[in-house]
Amino acid sequence: MRWLAALALCVACKQKAEPPPPPAPVLPATEIKRAQDACHAYVDKVCGCAQTQPALQEPCKLARALPDALQVGLEVGASTDSTRRDVVQTQDSVRKIAKECIEQLAKLPAAGCS
Repeated sequence: MRWLAALALCVACKQKAEPPPPPAPVLPATEIKRAQDACHAYVDKVCGCAQTQPALQEPCKLARALPDALQVGLEVGASTDSTRRDVVQTQDSVRKIAKECIEQLAKLPAAGCS
């Protein structure tokens, strides 16, 4: 009889629903806008300077992918199919891309691009 009671308790514990995971964090709209603006500004500036400075032609080619990579990250992060882990990782990726755009834009004057 005791083992039956213990078994019933074990079954009840297993049937207990786990609490839902915490909601995935959301990037603020201002942060998204700042990232998009930074990447577009970098592409415009480096590609504009590449017309007169051949050394910037390769950075221009590479820079053109940054806004697209940013957009893909934002879409994955906003997808209802994405897990919390996916959302956190894509938000980290979006922040790294934005950081790269800002840093590369800041380096352009030293490369002779004003």
